[in-house]
Amino acid sequence: MSHKIYPIGIQNFEKIRNDGYFYIDKTALMYQMVKTGSYYFLSRPRRFGKSLLVSTLEAYFQGKKELFEGLAVEKLEKDWIKYPILHLDLNIEKYDTSESLDNILDKSLTAWEKLYGAEPSERSFSLRFAGIIERACKLAGQRVVILVDEYDKPMLQAIGNEELQKQFRNTLKPFYGALKTMDGCIKFAFLTGVTKFGKVSVFSDLNQLQDISLWYDYATVCGITKEELTAVFRPELEVLGKVSELSYEETVDEMTRLYDGYLFHPAGEGVFNPFSVLNALKAKEFNDYWFQTGTPTFLVELLKQSDYDLRVLIDGVEASSAAFSEYRADAENPIPLIYQSGYLTIKEYDKRFKVYRLGFPNDEVKYGFMNFILPFYTPIPDG
Repeated sequence: MSHKIYPIGIQNFEKIRNDGYFYIDKTALMYQMVKTGSYYFLSRPRRFGKSLLVSTLEAYFQGKKELFEGLAVEKLEKDWIKYPILHLDLNIEKYDTSESLDNILDKSLTAWEKLYGAEPSERSFSLRFAGIIERACKLAGQRVVILVDEYDKPMLQAIGNEELQKQFRNTLKPFYGALKTMDGCIKFAFLTGVTKFGKVSVFSDLNQLQDISLWYDYATVCGITKEELTAVFRPELEVLGKVSELSYEETVDEMTRLYDGYLFHPAGEGVFNPFSVLNALKAKEFNDYWFQTGTPTFLVELLKQSDYDLRVLIDGVEASSAAFSEYRADAENPIPLIYQSGYLTIKEYDKRFKVYRLGFPNDEVKYGFMNFILPFYTPIPDG
């Protein structure tokens, strides 16, 4: 039996590597991303490894070669240059007032100004951010790396409050606009979120941002492939099978039925939900782990406003590709948000008509959604 421990809820790459946690090696994809572009946005459901990917990028750009020993990037990277890093995590605040976003931006900017200096004339968030980027670049003699985790958290939590959303949008648009203004000082920028919500309005000036959420090359950058599951966790799967009175093959089949099926490109490889996989292996029991963590408040709020008949999801539903590239929160059509929240996944894609066929990724999500969501938001017919 392995003595490694499961990184459930652990999102810090350095802690995972130093403290002996299991780690699925995604560093070859990370290296490819870094070497082939500069500005990226990645959408994935909650608890799918976005924050860990951000932390891995941070350690890489800090030049911490020792943390990558034995991983794919160790053989790929030769230089291990240390860059100045501005890491903004918007996941840690509850955004119920306009001040909540101001507070977290001010806290981050103040911390960066202690490192790189401040100018009295830089009074707005966007001017302060641009000034910090410029000074960090000059002081370090290297261009700056910018990492933003859960860029959309304020917008999502304000669903149902138009005025608050407008305030957040008016704050974030010029703030992120600093990235374009300071392009010459930026080495790499990576933003994550659950959804593409507000992308057009918030990022309208940031047209160099590449949305890799549905790119073939990065379909498996978050999540666990079947090959990774069986290669890394074979002893643990065998123990789970023994406890569950299943053969090894039956155990893998059960894991597949419950937790696999997420597809982020029609021709890409599917992935397992990492949160559910890790919990099932640790508890040595099959259960609805991801769904038990609760339906996101923003989705509940949107569905409360919607008259959409959610029963149609049981047989699958169609959505145009434009719905994903130009998405806005819409109570009349909640399908893109349901998909981006992880409750639906790609089943097929019609290239001619540019239409996706969506459905539940696996049984954990299918029955969880039916049991916990449909009774609350679907009208019960009389008689």
